[in-house]
Amino acid sequence: MAGKSLHSICRWTFNPGKGGFVPGDMRPEWGGEFGTPEMIKLVADKIRPNIPDNIELGIEMHYDSEVNDKNAAAVADALVDNKLYLAMITPGAHSHFAYGGIASLDPSERKAAEELGTKTVDLAYGTLKKAWHPDIKKAPAFVIWNGSFGYDIATVGIRQMYQNLKESVAGLCKYEQKKGGNLHIGFEPKPNEGHPAMLIPTVASAIAFWRKIEKEFGVSVEKKGVNKEFGHSEMIGLDHVYDTVEELDNGMMVHMHLNSQGYNDGIILGGPGKYDIDNGARINGFNIAIAGLLQQAGFNRWMGHDMQTRAYDNTKQGIDRVIRSLLSWEACEKAAKELDTKALMAALAQRETAKAEDMMRGAVVNAQKHFDNMYK
Repeated sequence: MAGKSLHSICRWTFNPGKGGFVPGDMRPEWGGEFGTPEMIKLVADKIRPNIPDNIELGIEMHYDSEVNDKNAAAVADALVDNKLYLAMITPGAHSHFAYGGIASLDPSERKAAEELGTKTVDLAYGTLKKAWHPDIKKAPAFVIWNGSFGYDIATVGIRQMYQNLKESVAGLCKYEQKKGGNLHIGFEPKPNEGHPAMLIPTVASAIAFWRKIEKEFGVSVEKKGVNKEFGHSEMIGLDHVYDTVEELDNGMMVHMHLNSQGYNDGIILGGPGKYDIDNGARINGFNIAIAGLLQQAGFNRWMGHDMQTRAYDNTKQGIDRVIRSLLSWEACEKAAKELDTKALMAALAQRETAKAEDMMRGAVVNAQKHFDNMYK
């Protein structure tokens, strides 16, 4: 029997339309009165019946746009009633702060952004606590996305922003430790969005940041690390397989977002140099390699699908894309387990890289067969 696999689904995937350059009302059923409790029930009713039994599901949400003090009780009840878990919570600072957030050079913005972070911690340990997974090792991730850390002018002030960020995050971590120290706190690096440049743009910069926090402020790096989003690394042509190696080697893989920037399966367009496309997880050799690394390391925490339905999708198609994303990753996991790693390593040792390519290509074919068998 397959081991448990923890996947988390994002509240913000189920939107009526992103707006801006595409329609904002393509899926009216997911607007208006459709809130987070309704989204949670939809996941239980429409997605869980279409995925293998070994998958446990959790939900990811922003404070305070998707969960807040007003709806938290209803959200917690919906999670418990539908046997889903709080997998990740994140302060949605980017929705409020456009001048650096907790790194801001404006003291008033920085103070307000810090308060948003501590309120998010309070809610996770308060009303939402009953929706945590009973295994404390699978406690929620607390993700700090760098969307509010942006800047657009090259000055010496960037160094002060970085110092502000260190001090604010150190304060947040010490606050969380007093509450219990059970959340897994991770940065979600991204090179840009909303701003041409942002602090903590890569996985490597997140790892270096935590080392500085430990040295300068005495914050333990236990349960601290990275929420690598595959697509964010792909946006600037970085290697998310190597990113994974660095995270594991530093003990800093606290969460993951498996979704793709596209282009890497030769079917969907996207890839480096494009905006953040947020396609679902794909079947490809990269993901099979990452799945193999996770299996070797014994990683067994939440894996998220921070994806968007396509701008032209209706709700049925949007739900189907989430199911496909989950099954695609599970198919990669199965193919990684079946891959003859000993033979692969022998081929690499003998400089037979063409044979190694054949093995990985065969694994991709196997993964697609697994997907076809699982997809109903």
